[in-house]
Amino acid sequence: MRYATLGQTGLFVSELCLGTMTFGGQDGVWKQMGGLDQGQADRLVGRALDAGINLIDTADVYGEGRSEEITGQSLRNLKIRRDSVVVATKAYGTMGTGQNSGGASRVHLLEAVKASLKRLQLDHIDLYQIHGFDPATPIAETMRALDTLVQHGHVRYVGVSNWAAWQIVKALGIAEREGLAPLASLQAYYTLAGRDVEREIVPMIRSEGVGLLVWSPLAGGLLSGKYARDEAPTEGRRAAFEFPPVARERAHACLDAMAPIAERRGVSMAQIALAWLLHRKVVSSVIIGAKTLAQLDDNIAATQLDLTAGELDILDAVSTLPPEYPGWMFETQGARARQLAEVGRGTAR
Repeated sequence: MRYATLGQTGLFVSELCLGTMTFGGQDGVWKQMGGLDQGQADRLVGRALDAGINLIDTADVYGEGRSEEITGQSLRNLKIRRDSVVVATKAYGTMGTGQNSGGASRVHLLEAVKASLKRLQLDHIDLYQIHGFDPATPIAETMRALDTLVQHGHVRYVGVSNWAAWQIVKALGIAEREGLAPLASLQAYYTLAGRDVEREIVPMIRSEGVGLLVWSPLAGGLLSGKYARDEAPTEGRRAAFEFPPVARERAHACLDAMAPIAERRGVSMAQIALAWLLHRKVVSSVIIGAKTLAQLDDNIAATQLDLTAGELDILDAVSTLPPEYPGWMFETQGARARQLAEVGRGTAR
């Protein structure tokens, strides 16, 4: 298991993160995600930590609060030293019936963090993330509220999830101007079958030094290889909840390319998908969510899979994004400047 600092912080996180969306769902979509009980969760958390995973990610809305409760109790049951684990959670979703029981407003965040701390049985949260972009709340209000949480010691670092590149850059500008806690990370959807983040978000991350935590690396289980090309899912999460949306033909083209590599290596399709992400330098940590120890062990094994340059080229070629404006203009108009820069660095002939 390898470790890297999260963005421009001094916080070291493991290359894999244990996601806990599978914990505690008792009704509706959360039950479809997993519905694991305390004993099952304890075994998964224990195995993950034993493998060197030090980052655990949850959210207040997962299982309507039960995921946080189970996660916190697992750390107690397993007698985990607080300084050996990085606990991340998220706020934004509606957790009550009032008009202010969700979103990224100051009034909600200051209450939400207290509720999360209670459920997790912790005195602080290592990484507190805004789970979505709130169109009703000014970004400046959200950033000031997050800074308050840092100043009060409730959280150590702050981040966001599912934000656009321009929204993150605006938040970073506000934080710099007003001397607020900056955003350390973005949690975003990224997978071999869905590389949309590479258009605007990845260049922003490289420019601004924001950490990237990847959710749904298997495209909602699609890249596990268990779903046929022309058949509707009849089992697993996608049978009840087709999320995240995927361009099926592109995804199955990826699976066609992955299959011979997996067969030749003697590994699962899931390991190929995870290993591809682990080779992306922009990725800080990949969030894996398992229902069984066997699934977790298989995912962890991806950290030992070193794909060759040829294999990466095959996967990149089949999954690459189609050209889109203004990206193709950047490529055309920036060609000369890039060539000159490479010569200046001594990398071109």
